[in-house]
Parts: sequence; C-alpha cells; structure tokens
Amino acid sequence: MFEMLEKVILAGLGAMSLSQKKADELLDELREKYKMSEDEGRDFLGKAENMAKEMKSRLYELSETEVKKAIDKIGLVPRDEFEQLQKRVEALEEKLKNN
Repeated sequence: MFEMLEKVILAGLGAMSLSQKKADELLDELREKYKMSEDEGRDFLGKAENMAKEMKSRLYELSETEVKKAIDKIGLVPRDEFEQLQKRVEALEEKLKNN
C-alpha cells in the first residue's frame, strides 16, 4: 500500500522541486492522512526530492540531445566552426586583395 501511494505521489510531483514550506505541509498531510511517522514522511520526501533532481537532470540531457539532432538535421553548424570558417574566408579575401 505504501509503495503504491509513494508511486502515485512521486508521479504527481514530477520534476518539481519542493520548497521547505511545501515539504513541511506535505509531511504534515502524509502524517495525518496516511498515519506515517515523521521519519517515514521525511524519508519519503527525501526520495521524492532525489527523484525530482534525477528527472530534471535526465530531462536536461534528453532535451540537449534532441536539440543537437534538430540542429544537425537542418544543417546548422556550431558557432566555433562558423567562426573558423569566417576567419578562413577573411584570410582568403585578404590574400585576393593583395594579389
């Protein structure tokens, strides 16, 4: 029962980080509604916070990967590569001017 409740609440929390005030309010609610001890509630909130941090990190990695795929797909070049090409063009233009 506790595991199922834990999964439901964790799913509801998603990637949201809890403020201390909100965490305390949720802890009180868990204690009242589900007869959890304070230690059980704090343990649960710790797990929820860790899961939210992991989900946030994973989401960042996934979005970064997808953005890179989209950039490659449309043919954009990275800024450093563009700047190198720009310098080469400027050098070639200067060479042509001097000839």
